[in-house]
Amino acid sequence: MTRKRFRARALVAALAILPLCAPWAAVRAAPLDPGGDYALGDWAGRRTDLARQGVRFDLGYVGEMAHNLSGGFREDGRLAYADQFHVSLSLDLERLAGVNDADFKITLTNRNGENLTGERLVDPATGGVSSVQEVFGRGNVTRLTQLWFQQGLFGGALEYKLGRIPLSDDFATLESRFQNLYLGSGQPGNQAGAVWYNWPVSQWGGRVKVQDGARRYLQLGMFDQNPENLDPDQALDLYRHGSEGVITPVEVGWVPDKGPGGLPGKYKLGAYYSSAEATDYEDGGTRGRRYGGYFVVQQQVSAPHGDRRGLTLFSQGSWHDPDTAYVARYLSAGASWRGPWQGRPRDELGVGLAYAEIGDAYVDSATAGNPLVAGLGAAGYVPPQSDEWNAELYYGIHMTPWLTLRPNLQYLVHPGANDAVDDAWVVGTTVALTL
Repeated sequence: MTRKRFRARALVAALAILPLCAPWAAVRAAPLDPGGDYALGDWAGRRTDLARQGVRFDLGYVGEMAHNLSGGFREDGRLAYADQFHVSLSLDLERLAGVNDADFKITLTNRNGENLTGERLVDPATGGVSSVQEVFGRGNVTRLTQLWFQQGLFGGALEYKLGRIPLSDDFATLESRFQNLYLGSGQPGNQAGAVWYNWPVSQWGGRVKVQDGARRYLQLGMFDQNPENLDPDQALDLYRHGSEGVITPVEVGWVPDKGPGGLPGKYKLGAYYSSAEATDYEDGGTRGRRYGGYFVVQQQVSAPHGDRRGLTLFSQGSWHDPDTAYVARYLSAGASWRGPWQGRPRDELGVGLAYAEIGDAYVDSATAGNPLVAGLGAAGYVPPQSDEWNAELYYGIHMTPWLTLRPNLQYLVHPGANDAVDDAWVVGTTVALTL
């Protein structure tokens, strides 16, 4: 471990235990209490007291295990584990300093682990499309993930947010508990990750949002397009030179508490435009733009107990400029049922299916050199890609208010969008802890 990485992990650990070092830590209340809200307890009530005063600590851990049962590029079995630890400090500035409807937040994340998709499921010559472990990615490193100020004006009709922000915090959001990457939130960042940075990577920028009392809204963002933010060696730096332009997302939506059937839902339609130089796969060279669009629909359709328990359906999709995109089209749909059994009101059952299509221009460009090499398997040969399907079935077991186990079964058709690779079965488990 490098000295810089050791210092970064030490910083996360120090922030995580900081609240426990306060004078009241000696009489912490019920750590690991199965009836408590946090694995580390409520610190003799001080955690709740601080939250009432406007100071909130959020600490969490997510671990994802995945094992290939059959299929994939390499069929020898492998158990891979990837995880993420995060620590956040949120300040309600209205309570603390009298700043009307204002909040501040800082979050550090630490990711580590192994990538089953890259190590077993896909041909290294093509690389992956989705991932069977959504928590893996953007380097095994500690990052500054959030550092922002947000304020609502005119009774919440206008809201602005400034700072270091992952685009997936506010745009194309979806409530999801799937382990497969392509069934989660912030999908444009999964298909256009070279310009749209999802959690845990953040970009300097801002967002302005206008909304009415019916929870209809329009929001516009502008973020620095700086690939230096992706560099694991710069993950804790506040700013690095290297800006290549800006990315501007825009989204209209409706997020009613009582939508169709009097039940909560989300309806979002958005687009993005990047002014940074992008590879032009159609004509060669580069062009100074990249763009795409997306939609998100999520609606609870039953509530047998009059609350959030019941069946929720979702669908989302994205389209990206075919001349510059790796993934040109994406579509997914699925369902979740919260409280499927009478005695398990907080358990959840979910099923989803996602489709991704590789852009024709990218495929033509990537395989242009194939006639010059010996053929499949030869050095320099790039298998042509087409599409990939990802399916997942999970059951979330709510062990305590602070611990959930979520075993899952995944099936991949054409891993890496490569027809020559056998379809793959993967079994996995997510461990989610609120610390």
